[in-house]
Amino acid sequence: MKLPIYQIDAFAEKAFEGNPAAVCPLKEWLPDSVMQSIAEENNLSETAFFVKTQQGFDIRWFTPVAEVDLCGHATLASAYVIFNILEHKEEEIVFNSKSGELKVSRDEELLVMDFPSQEPVECEVPEAIKQAFNSQPIECLKSDDYIVVFGSEDEVSSAKPDIQKLNMLDLRGVIITSTSDRFDFVSRFFAPKYGISEDPVTGSAYTQLVPYWSAVLGRNKHHVKQLSKRGGELFCELAGNRVFIAGKAVQYMAGEIEI
Repeated sequence: MKLPIYQIDAFAEKAFEGNPAAVCPLKEWLPDSVMQSIAEENNLSETAFFVKTQQGFDIRWFTPVAEVDLCGHATLASAYVIFNILEHKEEEIVFNSKSGELKVSRDEELLVMDFPSQEPVECEVPEAIKQAFNSQPIECLKSDDYIVVFGSEDEVSSAKPDIQKLNMLDLRGVIITSTSDRFDFVSRFFAPKYGISEDPVTGSAYTQLVPYWSAVLGRNKHHVKQLSKRGGELFCELAGNRVFIAGKAVQYMAGEIEI
């Protein structure tokens, strides 16, 4: 069996920026074990698989070690493939996923994802987080992930967390964040439980960060930066119970899987 595969750099202006995702268009679903093996072989933070339906596209995402319920950058990468390679004629793509209906539209060079908002709630700082970072956070919240708020961008950019400590936590991952002089806010994301020590750019994290920072900063539109080594810029907006997350994407590779 031969399957097409694409590698797309999401939230990137050019190759080698943003977050690389593998995208596999399918005519019908493969066994879960095969999709997991493909994701493991790709060894990227996410591999997306989608199947065209009468209503749009069904989509699923796999890290090298497990399936996840929501992934932003691999959804953006999938939309890039559908719009630019599969030549989708409509201006909007509707994905059906484990996290409900997700939409992606085009706004000139930007791809705009319409995702559900996930407002985090304040919580005590877990002991593992206190031990993992040299700086002490000023606030901690949780939703799908722990959100750890630091007092300065320098604390976020220079953080070298103890990944083994973060691996002990009960949620998907840990987002660290702060305000910024250059952007509305900055962040980084760690998910060692899913085989991702640090994710370059994490679209789904902003479904949690945007509601939080909108309340703190008193505005709903944000230009933000994820401070990983590769880095990535996003344009986000809170709209009721939805979050719009926009960015650019570029094709790095096209190939074929033979299994």
